[in-house]
Amino acid sequence: MSIFVKNNPSKVMQRSSAGNFLRLALTWLTSLSRLQRVALAAVIIFTPFFILLSHGGDASNAYVSTPHEEWLAADIQQPSIATSSKHVVIKSGDHAISVLQKLGFNLKTARLMVSTATKRYNLKDIRAGKQFKRIDSATGTDVYYNVNSEQRLHLQKRRNEHQWSCTMDQRLLLTHQRVASGIIHNSLFAAAEGVGLDQRTTMNLVDLFSWDIDFARNMRRGDSFNVLYEEHIDDHGNLLNSTILAAEFVNRGEHYKAVRYEQLDGSSSYYTPKGKSIRKAYLKAPVKFSRISSRFTTRRLHPVLGYTRAHRGVDYAASSGTPIHALGDGVIRFAGWKHGYGRFILIKHNNRNHSTAYAHMRAFARGIKRGVRVKQGQVIGYVGMSGLATGPHLHFEFRVRGVAVNPLTVKHPPARPIIASQRDRFMQQTAPLLGQLQQKNILETWG
Repeated sequence: MSIFVKNNPSKVMQRSSAGNFLRLALTWLTSLSRLQRVALAAVIIFTPFFILLSHGGDASNAYVSTPHEEWLAADIQQPSIATSSKHVVIKSGDHAISVLQKLGFNLKTARLMVSTATKRYNLKDIRAGKQFKRIDSATGTDVYYNVNSEQRLHLQKRRNEHQWSCTMDQRLLLTHQRVASGIIHNSLFAAAEGVGLDQRTTMNLVDLFSWDIDFARNMRRGDSFNVLYEEHIDDHGNLLNSTILAAEFVNRGEHYKAVRYEQLDGSSSYYTPKGKSIRKAYLKAPVKFSRISSRFTTRRLHPVLGYTRAHRGVDYAASSGTPIHALGDGVIRFAGWKHGYGRFILIKHNNRNHSTAYAHMRAFARGIKRGVRVKQGQVIGYVGMSGLATGPHLHFEFRVRGVAVNPLTVKHPPARPIIASQRDRFMQQTAPLLGQLQQKNILETWG
């Protein structure tokens, strides 16, 4: 008896294809070298383990993509993010309304904003070089103007509102404390720049020791300085100013030290480490960084008149336009043209017996006239060559009871020292500053 099995054609074809594939695979495997077979087996065995490890050991997540955080829906309220910002730098001749129009506001809105701001600040007082900044966000529009280093005008309008509001905000200021030390080889400014001091801090250093050191004639190669100072930086990273906390200057072998002390009333002054005021009644010289071209003498050949006569003052040679500073506090008794002196100023000082004279000036400083009270160090005019002069210089005289004496030999008493009741407070406040001054490799600190 014969038994017939009916085969499904498609299944027969599948078995045939599978058989062909297996034969081909076996043929390929037998053609491989032993080393190749071992490598292939390793790949087949360890691949699943690598997949598990790369997905944290969770096989169920091995092929599930993790959503990127940018794709997630915001289920919570996010803070306001600026969608656009724009700033306009104020140019000479600009006014607030024109600047606001440049920021994209129409004339009506700009006038409304200026009117709103008047309660806090008069926008007629804006200054060239500063800027207005506009920020548009999801919550509304903000406009900022930095009034000064400490305050910022803030105009704001919320979305879907028609009224503007105005506040005066405090700007964020940072303080950066540093120590700089240098040795003078060519000039003080070159040495200061080499150790990172900006020009304003260098000039403050000069002012600090100008009662004891004549920077016009007493500087020497090898002189040195050491300064502990604090930089004040605004919220845009701009250096606003600096304050010297303690300093030391070595001039011709003499050591001079000064430390800043804040009084109980909030005012500050500089003293020696022992509490003596470094401020004296008069500065050493009325012109900074100049040279003496002619000294006080009873006989000198006049360069213009051509004959010998007394030269009862000191001539400071400096470039035209160099600022001239009042030697001490006092009242201007004369400011005008005076014969061969040219443009001339006479100051009567608080010590009624003393007066100082300044001649050959190119121009007077703004506001300088007879009867005006001036402070020590205040700029009163500028070096020139008016009157009988062959080149730009300042002719300077120091007079006692109306008689000219040699300014270079006059001794000036210092101001009053720290009072006894503040002695302990002075030592507690200044000792740490003087200690930091000596640590020349001190780490820079921010506050």
